[in-house]
Amino acid sequence: MTKMMEKYLDMMVSVLLGIGIFLFWYLAYPHALSYHEQYQLFLWSSDYFWQRLSLPGGLADWLGEFIVQFYYVECLGALLLALLFVALQRLTEEVAGALGRLRTPAPTIISLLLVALLWWMMGDVNLLLSWPVAVVLALALCLIRMPKRVSLADAVIVPVAYWLIGPAVWIYVIVRSLQWGWRHLWTAGWLVAVQIAAYAWLLPQWQLERVMTGLTYYRIPLHYPHLKGYDQDMYELIRLDYLVRHERWDDIVKRAREYQVRTPFWSNCVNLALAEKRLLADRMFDFYQSGEDALIMPRVRDLTSMLPTAEAFWRLGMVNSAQRYMFDTQESILTGRKSGRCTRRIAECMIVNGHYATAAKQIDLLKKTLFYRSWAKEAKAMLGDENKINAHPVYGKLRKLRYKENFLYSYEEIDKMLGLLFMNNPENKMALDYFMGQMLLKGNIQGFQQYMSWVQQYGGYRQMPLGYQDAMRCIQARGNVPGSAYGAYVKRMVERRSE
Repeated sequence: MTKMMEKYLDMMVSVLLGIGIFLFWYLAYPHALSYHEQYQLFLWSSDYFWQRLSLPGGLADWLGEFIVQFYYVECLGALLLALLFVALQRLTEEVAGALGRLRTPAPTIISLLLVALLWWMMGDVNLLLSWPVAVVLALALCLIRMPKRVSLADAVIVPVAYWLIGPAVWIYVIVRSLQWGWRHLWTAGWLVAVQIAAYAWLLPQWQLERVMTGLTYYRIPLHYPHLKGYDQDMYELIRLDYLVRHERWDDIVKRAREYQVRTPFWSNCVNLALAEKRLLADRMFDFYQSGEDALIMPRVRDLTSMLPTAEAFWRLGMVNSAQRYMFDTQESILTGRKSGRCTRRIAECMIVNGHYATAAKQIDLLKKTLFYRSWAKEAKAMLGDENKINAHPVYGKLRKLRYKENFLYSYEEIDKMLGLLFMNNPENKMALDYFMGQMLLKGNIQGFQQYMSWVQQYGGYRQMPLGYQDAMRCIQARGNVPGSAYGAYVKRMVERRSE
């Protein structure tokens, strides 16, 4: 009866753990799942599989990416993560129990501590799922029962396991040594020799440090996970990017009232949401503005910063700039992976511009995926059909909004580019709002006053927007307007420049 109760309690612990992890990711951090999914492009092809297995830890990497592709649907991603961590907990409990012949609840406590540690480590957004997967595979390997007399089989098992799951095989080596005593310590030296040999003969292009500690566990080379948990500001920016990706403009504005992160990324996301709701002219300065880069950021070579600006370019009709920012973002993924989100947007930009041959190459990649496949098939059927593209609610509209000629420009001229974009098509009210907003951000008072006639003629407002009224009062009173949102922004910019 006691054993049955212990088994029942163990099962209840696992079930409750799984439910807790599922709810954590699905309800509290779905944006984190989206963040990881958008920086890989899992292809259902044998070439992709063998490419992953060409490096140590390749199987764990492939399995991790296999799971991450389901993050596209948050409930599926959260469910698979819950199952993975339940497997981690159960395997750790089995290994701990086998090691020390410990009685319940000691193995359960040990297993929960390991789960808590990995769960906390996953707060580092650059930690890849291949690491928890590799730990699970290493623990599963520990449960293979082998008599001591065949322990020499580890001479084969260790190098094979190293190539499949990476340096996480050290878990297996340590557990076996604890089980069989000091005579089995030779496997530790053998594993070191295997890693050095792999570096010398197969992986000379990689740093030895990465070969020894893992090529596929972390997104940034020569960096390692920090036990820093879930940084609130970082995850708030990830949340905003997630909401932008899914065009949830009301949620962005609501969230901006509750919590702000004083960065250009935050300002870009909030301003885009305001523009989509036609509230930018009225409420822009009710929210934090980072400066001249609050609407459109300059190019930053990392895998996150340019995404809201790329989305703004796309909706404004600056298609070439959207493509350039998305391409740079994808090329900044330090693991060398493609991005499903970026690849699709790059293909869409090429479709709008009529570059069908290059668009087909991107689309053919997406056809090998699970969740981008349906869109890719529709897009492939559209290539070359000018009538169908022109009738498309998004692509047809962007063809009318985009520039008629190609040219280069510098970031310092972004306000002029927005003005030209509006002159190209006066129906582009978003371009008008961004143009006027950019002049206010730069403090171009003369230009703002000069082009107020555009707002009156083409803005479509029944009355002058409240934000513009506030700016005009601030200008006329030389900034001496108590409670002025624009006046507070100007004062902050003046103080910043004087520092």
